Amino acid sequence: MLRPRPLMIEALTAAGLIVVPFVLPLLGFAPGTINQILVWGLFGIGFDIVFGYTGLLSFGQSAFYGTGGFVAAYLLTNNLTSSVLLSLAIGTVGAAVAGVLVGALALRRTGIYFAMITVAIAETFFFLENSPLSEWTGGENGLPGVPSPVFQIGGLVWRVDNGWPMYWFLAACYFIALVIALRVVRSPVGAILTAIRDNPLRARAVGHAVGLYKLTAFVVGAAYAGLAGGLLGVLQGFMPPDAFTFDTSGQLVMQTVIGGSATLFGPLVGAAVWLYLRDFLQSSLGLGSAWKLVLGLVFVLLVVFLRRGLIGGGRSLIATLAARPPHEAAEESAALVVTAPTLASLGPSRRRAPPAGSGPALEARGLTKIYGGLAANRDIDFAVEEGELRGVIGPNGAGKSTFFKMLTCEVAPTAGRIVLHGRDITGLDVSRVCQLGLTKSYQVNQLFARQTVRENITIAALAERRGRFRLDLLRRIDRVPGLAAQVEQTLGVVGLTARADVPVSELAYGEKRRLEIALALASSPSLLLLDEPLAGMSPRERVETVQLLKNLRRGRTLIIVEHDMDAVFELAERITVLHEGRKLAEGTPAEIQANSFVQDAYLGGVVAA
Repeated sequence: MLRPRPLMIEALTAAGLIVVPFVLPLLGFAPGTINQILVWGLFGIGFDIVFGYTGLLSFGQSAFYGTGGFVAAYLLTNNLTSSVLLSLAIGTVGAAVAGVLVGALALRRTGIYFAMITVAIAETFFFLENSPLSEWTGGENGLPGVPSPVFQIGGLVWRVDNGWPMYWFLAACYFIALVIALRVVRSPVGAILTAIRDNPLRARAVGHAVGLYKLTAFVVGAAYAGLAGGLLGVLQGFMPPDAFTFDTSGQLVMQTVIGGSATLFGPLVGAAVWLYLRDFLQSSLGLGSAWKLVLGLVFVLLVVFLRRGLIGGGRSLIATLAARPPHEAAEESAALVVTAPTLASLGPSRRRAPPAGSGPALEARGLTKIYGGLAANRDIDFAVEEGELRGVIGPNGAGKSTFFKMLTCEVAPTAGRIVLHGRDITGLDVSRVCQLGLTKSYQVNQLFARQTVRENITIAALAERRGRFRLDLLRRIDRVPGLAAQVEQTLGVVGLTARADVPVSELAYGEKRRLEIALALASSPSLLLLDEPLAGMSPRERVETVQLLKNLRRGRTLIIVEHDMDAVFELAERITVLHEGRKLAEGTPAEIQANSFVQDAYLGGVVAA
């Protein structure tokens, strides 16, 4: 896979900003409009991190836009500081603090409920600015008299006036903000944010503190909004009250969607289209206020026919033109199907677990889960020794999935305790349990579908290498010690090295099942739970996966829930049988085969040969 050269995007952006004053005026753009585009584009960088990269649709960005702008304007207009740059920095910090407070509340909910909370927050901030705080914000009049920046270099004084001098100041701010944003999205934190956008459940299951990372993205977006708000006041010479309005947030969302989310440049392109059409429809066509109707129709058409925006649509077109002929892709796909994967051996877990014989690796005591009047599990005692491979079987509806979810702390038990390596983990968050060395694969694949195989495994390995949460926002992901080697080893173990840079959506079902196991392996667990790893596989894929499971035995404890009785009897040292939410029997494969209760409940009275 071809990757962009280091700093290529930054260099092209700098060149583009230098060329803009010589090109856009020829297309009918006025200097004032271009300056507004830069402010909106910078505003949108933060929103794109929140929405495009993390998947949080926030309609409350105007709250932070106005907060940063009014804090900076108040400092300047009341002579509390004469430095425009210092006031912008303070306004940015003020918006970030507001982002922490709002995010801590709003992020308690997801989806539409989160979006509705942000709408309410934006309206609350607008009310506060216009009424209780009007003495400081100017109310409906805003804050006039915001000065332009003045720079002194030696004996030279440069006053940033409106027009092209202001453009160069705003372009410098935009470029610096973009470079920082690029570092953020290329960092380990950026990779985790995209994982949260694609599959927050799995991001938490592999050991990441999803809530804290969401809050981080939200605060970063608030800080960018605050800086853009401060620059708006500097650009216009006064801070307008409509910065707080819901209309401001709505325009930001539409501009980002028009340009293309998860690109960082989408908001800038969307702002250019939006403001150009606004001026053209109002001035050239004389539509007056009807310009919003026409622009709304344009937005609808773009969303319908270019779902990924202008930049995303352009990328798709380029990818289509550069793609190999279909027959070549089909030939390669066929070759991959007929070639069995090479499964490398896997060393012991890097996580330190007590040696065999030192007590159970995992123990459940009186584990019970009741939903209303239905008992999914009741009073289950369960213990697995260090280094053991335990099978868990039972007919459909026996409570196996709920039992597994309780063991990994995805579901809190109604009663009972769960002990891992002598530590009570009952009630812990699933990400904390993963950090302690216990993780699972899922019966239904839980992958990061919009990313490649390598990127999937990288996300899981990052949790083991960096811990549950770390703010290395400006660190390059390839600088994480040992990460690349761990990813390559995991790829080799599951036989996906040749498919490392293939998008997950292009994998065959058996490959997806191996990747599902790889995500659990990449966190280097000492205790691995596999939920029906052979489900839906062909006979050949089943043989390959059974061999893979045998390779995983070294240095770790395994618990497998599986309906394939032959595989369970071949792999497991001991087997636990669940029936109607209770433990029916437990013993060696031979003992389970000979157990009359198991035969009646599960095997239909037929003794396996």
